[in-house]
Amino acid sequence: MNYFSTFLKGMAMGAADVVPGVSGGTIAFITGIYDTLLESIRRINPNVIGIWKREGFKAAFNHINGRFLLALFGGVFTSIATLAKLISWLLVTHPIPLWSFFFGLILVSVFHMLKQIEQRSFNRAVMLLLGIAFAYSITILNPLQLEPTSLNVLLAGGIAICAMILPGISGSFILLLIGMYTPVLGAVKSLDISILALFLCGCVIGLLSFSHVLSWLLKRFRDLTLVFLTGLMLGTLPKIWPWKETISWRINSKGEQVPLVEHNLTPFDFETITSQPSQLGLAIVCMLCAIGLVLGLEKYAERHEV
Repeated sequence: MNYFSTFLKGMAMGAADVVPGVSGGTIAFITGIYDTLLESIRRINPNVIGIWKREGFKAAFNHINGRFLLALFGGVFTSIATLAKLISWLLVTHPIPLWSFFFGLILVSVFHMLKQIEQRSFNRAVMLLLGIAFAYSITILNPLQLEPTSLNVLLAGGIAICAMILPGISGSFILLLIGMYTPVLGAVKSLDISILALFLCGCVIGLLSFSHVLSWLLKRFRDLTLVFLTGLMLGTLPKIWPWKETISWRINSKGEQVPLVEHNLTPFDFETITSQPSQLGLAIVCMLCAIGLVLGLEKYAERHEV
């Protein structure tokens, strides 16, 4: 396996996870490592300790596909550390081109996933609609304001990490919805070890438990699960539509005013209402670049398999 390629895919996942509304799980799926990631995480269980005692550390490390996980999460953390500031800056200074790129990415990812569905049936159509409805309902929910108690921080970690490995649902957006985005970011900024430790514990518990469920679903009901995940991606497209009018605002952990509730507009209405250029031409180019990138990754993966 090309671990440098896996590292780059991890960097792409990390970059996506920084943006509320885009999921690292989506990147994992379109780069062809989703099943490997789930299976590797699923193998981290008490059986590993038994293998370690009987056959040694190397056997246990190979059992969980340790090199793959190190390369992938090394890329994720490297990306978060190096690209987070760039993407945050682009979100503020060039939001329309950036959101257009992600919109094109999700759009072509839906096409990529639907190609993997082996059969067409009424049940699959229903699952697609359920996925769309579930994801869309999440995007229009009014944010909660949970108190950052120990239990809530633990639950937030578990929920956020589960969302991060689901294509179409952003972990950072879920944190925003339950009112834990600001406390968690504040803890990172101030290095509050107690809150960070609880959050990471929640992440570990959520990841290890949910990966088993998702892996089992993909093995037993692959088509139905893929269709539902595709619906999740379709349902979040309104959230990442590039042209928006801000209805209300919130204060982030840095004391800055950022959008809270937004209303989608057409590019032409956007110019009329906001008196700002729609950048329609640039937006289309960015969408096409995202589509070309995914199609190029598909071609590369096909040649690599051969």
